[in-house]
Amino acid sequence: MEQIKIGTIAQGAKYKQQLTEYVKYGFETFQLNWHMELGGADLAEMAKDCEQILADSGKTITTLGLYCNPLQNESHLENLKYVIDNAHLFGATTVGTFAGALEGEPVEAAIPRFKEVFSELAKRAADRGLKLVIENCPMGGSWKKATCNIGFCPDAWDLMFDAVPDKNFGLEWEPTHQMVQLIEPMPQLKRYKDKILHIHGKDATIDRDAIARNGIYGSETFVYHRFPGLGDNNWRDIFFWLYKNGYEGDICIEGYHDPVYRKDWEMTGQLHALNYLKFCRGGDFTPANL
Repeated sequence: MEQIKIGTIAQGAKYKQQLTEYVKYGFETFQLNWHMELGGADLAEMAKDCEQILADSGKTITTLGLYCNPLQNESHLENLKYVIDNAHLFGATTVGTFAGALEGEPVEAAIPRFKEVFSELAKRAADRGLKLVIENCPMGGSWKKATCNIGFCPDAWDLMFDAVPDKNFGLEWEPTHQMVQLIEPMPQLKRYKDKILHIHGKDATIDRDAIARNGIYGSETFVYHRFPGLGDNNWRDIFFWLYKNGYEGDICIEGYHDPVYRKDWEMTGQLHALNYLKFCRGGDFTPANL
């Protein structure tokens, strides 16, 4: 059994500043993320910079993420191919993205285009020894009117994995994105155990009083994105099922969302999540010579 490593996410546009800071602490892995556009990033040069920053630290970059709409936007699709083609320069084994959508159309309407695009992308990733994963974020969309990611709920996942059944294609799972839909996340660790290929470390606090007063379409916020250890989930249970399922990837903490531990308190929240997740996984590995 491989011990699950705990990392954090650096924003692609700020990778030098953030990695230089994060490497000082006990994070074991890193993910580099971009939203919609790469902003002219030269991945070959970035990889050299990252190698220098992480030199002799024993820490690795496991994942690159470009969260975009490759079904409708040709430049997004070409940039995603560019990320897949160059992930090996970072030593990464995983590429994260959105499933895309036909904006404003129902989830089902996107499936033919999804099959066309992601069948090729999954093969492209497999040929390079990579896993290709879909973050389960609704991005403000719904079943009847998707925005840029149809991969936000189990019904959609079933359609996706029926269309693209490749073993290296799966989910970048995060419980928060289920909780904002009032979906119970824990059963998914059993049902989709072979498709959960990467994990974002983020949690949520659900305000049941706000729901009772105004429902989920009223003016009140009813769910807050939180760092692990500050939200509603018991991550000891999450680790139990991950280990039981044979998950050998990492968990990358996704910061910059918590409404309390933010700005000057951001690193405090990050390190709390890091220490909490290390505790939940069972501490440091110690071989048993018994």
